Amino acid sequence: MDSRRLLRTSAIAVATAGLLISGCSSGSSSTSANASGHAAIKAGPADAPSAEDLAAYTTQKLTWRACGVATFECATMKAPLDYAKPAGASIKLAVARVKATGPGNRIGSLMVNPGGPGGSAIGYLQSYAGLGYPAPVRAQYDMVAMDPRGVARSEPVECLTGPQMDAYTEVDQTPDDAAEQAALTKAFKDFAHGCQTKSGTILPHVSTVEAARDMDILRQVLGDQKLHYVGASYGTFLGATYAELYPARVGRLVLDGAMDPSISSLEMNRDQTAGFETAFKSFAADCVKQKECPLGTESVEDASDRLRTFFKSVDAKPVPTGQSRQLGEALATTGVIAAMYDQAAWPELRTALAHAMNHDGAGLLALADSYYERDAKGKYANLMFANAAVNCLDLPPSFAGPAEVTASLRSFEQASPVFGAGFAWSSLNCAYWPVKATGSAHRIEAKGAAPILVVGTTRDPATPYKWAESLAGQLSSATLLTYEGDGHTAYGRGSDCIDTAINTYLLDGTPPAKGKRCS
Repeated sequence: MDSRRLLRTSAIAVATAGLLISGCSSGSSSTSANASGHAAIKAGPADAPSAEDLAAYTTQKLTWRACGVATFECATMKAPLDYAKPAGASIKLAVARVKATGPGNRIGSLMVNPGGPGGSAIGYLQSYAGLGYPAPVRAQYDMVAMDPRGVARSEPVECLTGPQMDAYTEVDQTPDDAAEQAALTKAFKDFAHGCQTKSGTILPHVSTVEAARDMDILRQVLGDQKLHYVGASYGTFLGATYAELYPARVGRLVLDGAMDPSISSLEMNRDQTAGFETAFKSFAADCVKQKECPLGTESVEDASDRLRTFFKSVDAKPVPTGQSRQLGEALATTGVIAAMYDQAAWPELRTALAHAMNHDGAGLLALADSYYERDAKGKYANLMFANAAVNCLDLPPSFAGPAEVTASLRSFEQASPVFGAGFAWSSLNCAYWPVKATGSAHRIEAKGAAPILVVGTTRDPATPYKWAESLAGQLSSATLLTYEGDGHTAYGRGSDCIDTAINTYLLDGTPPAKGKRCS
C-alpha cells in the first residue's frame, strides 16, 4: 500500500484518474539537510507578484487545436516557473476545453479538477466531465481543465522507471523487524532521490499555492471576470486556496469531498486511516449478507479478522497472479483500498478476494494497478510522482524517522485495526524529500468571497465527513451540503437530491438551504 494521502474522485477512482492534499507557501532560497542526509532544496517563495509583473502571462493568446474526441480543444498556456521571479523562466501548462453547447446565455468557463494531487484534470474532462456533466450545465459553461504544474501533460514530475515502480509498490509497508524497516526507508529515500535526479528543477515549484495562481492566469486569459470551479477531493483544497488568495474573484465554487486545511499532515493521515476503516466496515456489513462473501457471513468483526489473517498470509507467502509479479501484502492492501472509493467496486472486490484466498491474486493486482495508474505494458502515469511532490511541499512531514512512526503506531491501529499500521508507515515518505516544505496547516476563511458550496459524504473513506464540516465552518461564505452514504465525493454519483442542489447553484448561484442533507 502507498496511501500518500492520495484522494481521487469516485467517478474515476478505479477506472482512470487520481487525486490528493496541501498547504500554502513562503520562504527564501536556501538548503538544509533532510532525514536522508542529502542536501534539501528550499523552495523559493510564492509571494504575490503585481499585475504588471504578470502582464506578459495574463495577456497571452492561446492557440486552440482540435484534440481527443467530439468537440474538445487543447492549448498550451505559459506561467512563471517561480512566482517570486515572474520575469525568469516559464513553465508550459496543458489546457483543454469543450465550448458551451447552448441554448441559453453562456455563464462563463467552468474549471474542473479531480484531485490527487497528481490527477489529470484534462483526463477527467475528456473521460467524464466534458460530456458527462449535466446537459444544462454544459449548455451554459465552457467546460475547462488544466493539468496542474508537474502533472500529466504539464511538465510532469518523473521519478522512477516502470520496473523500479513495480519494485517500489511491492515493498512491505508493515515492517516486522529492523531489516524490513530499513528496506522501507531505503525505498522512500530511493524514490525521493529519483525525483530529485529527474525533476529537480520543477520540484520546488509544484505547490498548491502556485497551482492556484496558475488558475487565476487561466481565468484572465479566458476572459472571465470570476472563477467558476468544481473541485473534488484534493481539488477542494486547490479551490479553497484560490479563494484565500483571490476572494474577490470567486464565482461559483463547488468543493466536493472536502479537505480540511487547518490540520497537520499527521492528523490528516490518521483521520484518513479512520475514514478507510469506516468504509471497510460498510463494505464488510454488505459482504457478510452475501452468501458468497469471502470474509464469512457472520459479522463485521469476523470479516475484519479474516482480512487481517489474509494480509498476514500473503505477507508470509505471496500468491501467484499469472504474471511475473506476485501478490504480497502491500499490493493486496492497495487493491482493497482501491475498491473503498466507490461501492460500485464492492462486487469486484468480493470476487478478487475470493480468488486471492484460493491462490489467484490477479484480481487484487488489477485493482492495485488501477490505483497506481499502471498500464498493461508496465508503464505508470506520473500520478504517484506528482502526488508526493505536491504533498511534501505543501505540508511538513508527519514523521521525521522510523522511531516516530513506531511511537504513533498504536493511535493509527486504534483508528483502523485493518489498515492502521500500513497507513502509519506510508506516512513516513516525506521525511526523506529533497525539497523543504513551504506550506503549513492553517484555517482558510476567504473573507469577501461569493457563496461557496462545500459537499461532504458521511462515510467517505478518503476525505472524512468531519473535514467537510470543518472547511464549511472556516470559509466565511460557505454552505455545507451533506450526502448520507458511502463512497468518495457525491456529485454525479446517483443522488438526484445532491445533483439538483449543485446544478441549481452552478446555474443561478443559489446555494441550498443550510443544513440540507441528501441520501
